[in-house]
Order: sequence, then C-alpha cells, then structure tokens
Amino acid sequence: MLDPLVVGTDEDTYPVTAIISHFVRSGREQGYEEWLHGIATAAHQFKGHLGVSLIRPCDHTHPEYVAILRFDHYDNLKTWLESSVRQEWIERLQPLIEKPEAIQTLTGLETWFMLPDKPMKAPPPRYKMAIVTWLGVFFTTPILNRLLVPLLAELPVLLRTLLVTGLTVAMLTYVIMPRLTQLFRKWLYPI
Repeated sequence: MLDPLVVGTDEDTYPVTAIISHFVRSGREQGYEEWLHGIATAAHQFKGHLGVSLIRPCDHTHPEYVAILRFDHYDNLKTWLESSVRQEWIERLQPLIEKPEAIQTLTGLETWFMLPDKPMKAPPPRYKMAIVTWLGVFFTTPILNRLLVPLLAELPVLLRTLLVTGLTVAMLTYVIMPRLTQLFRKWLYPI
C-alpha cells in the first residue's frame, strides 16, 4: 500500500479533514458499506474524532467512494492514520477495492508548504506560512502588474484584475511558493 499524503497543522486548535477515496470492485459495494460502518465506528473511539461523511458514486461506471474524515487537530488524525486498529481495517479492505486508497489531508494554505521528501511532516505554524505567503505575494504582484497592466490597459478593470490575480495565484502555486519553501526551509521546519 502507498503511504498516504498527509498534510496538517501542528497547532492544537485547528481542525483537520482527511479526504479518503476508494475505488470499490464491482459487486462488492455492500461489503464496502459494511466495512465503512465498522471502520467509522473504530475511528470514533479515537481522541479528537469529529465525524465522517461519505460521498457515494453517482453511477457504477466510476465506482469511487469518498470518505470525509474530520479530527480536531493533526496529531490526533495522525495517531488514527498510523494506528494498528486502522491498519487491521485497511487489510480487511483490500479484497473490496480495485487499487490502493488515496488520502489527502488539508487544513488551508499548507499545500504551498509541502516538502517533497517529507510528506508526513506537519506544516509550519500558521504565522510562518502567512509571512512566507505575504513575501510571495509582495514580490509577485508588483512584477506582474508592471508587466501585464500595460498590455491589458484596454480591458475593463474587472477583467484585468481577474487576469492579474489568476496569474498571481498560478505563479505562487507552481513557481514562487515551492522556491520560497525551499529557501526558508530551515526556518519553516526547524530540525
């Protein structure tokens, strides 16, 4: 089984949500529903569990079930995800699914602060993420305004703003934030 991609927060006050998807084998839907009830009951026994919701597939041509699991903070979610109880339930799941489960856990901006070689590491405190994000926006916005606004001067203000902000977000997501995360790695992730 693949290790889940887990991103959360190291602060006790922020809830975290895990999005878990399973592609259920044809004809195994009833068994999966029973398995899901059992694992949800087991998860409920763990500290910080806030509930689980299920999105069932609309049709059988795309048999993906999505479970939305909520915990009060990252450490409690991580305890559940790494528990022997959960591992036993995951072993029971294998005959019911077509491929390994996919897990994505997010609480906010931390997707910009993922380190490729440390997928299980909790992101830095929010104030550090805010400072580095501010630096990214501070340097990106004036450059894009300087380059694009003259080219887009004929467009209505709202459309021009839409284009500049859209490009700013794309630049931050794919270019700026990965580099800033590496540049500030030691400050963001001490030891």
